[in-house]
Amino acid sequence: MASSIHWYWWIFALFLVVLELFIPGTFFLWSAVAAGVLGFLLYMMPTIGIELQIFLFSVISIIGLVLTRIYLKRYPIQSDKPLLNQRGSEYLGRTFTLNEPIVDNSGRIHIDDSFWRVEGTDCPEGTRIRVIGINGIRLQVQIIDSDPPPTAPTSSTES
Repeated sequence: MASSIHWYWWIFALFLVVLELFIPGTFFLWSAVAAGVLGFLLYMMPTIGIELQIFLFSVISIIGLVLTRIYLKRYPIQSDKPLLNQRGSEYLGRTFTLNEPIVDNSGRIHIDDSFWRVEGTDCPEGTRIRVIGINGIRLQVQIIDSDPPPTAPTSSTES
């Protein structure tokens, strides 16, 4: 049964690849590579003891991680959308109109297809504001003009 031990390492490698697919950015890939390489070594030389197997798996995994870290420091990943996962950051410097008044330093604005909570000086609905910062999931805003746009007069009919 010792001659088929390489299958265990290959199955373990497959399991680690699946983990990397579902939990990206965790470096399971290099452990999967190490398990695959170890499986190949055991296929070629099935008499390697379990202690040496675990040692080789650890060493190959660590070497892969260290080389990847060095490579990524030297050649960082460039993106055409660096703020992709920092959604609030794309609104910095933009101006909007309040959908609800800011009361007790808290209000709400409608941006694109969602509503955002805002923090800033109290002001009425319709005030133009500029996003100047981000505090967690709240946008920090400042008033651009304190006079809300005029509203159309409402017509009332008396009976």
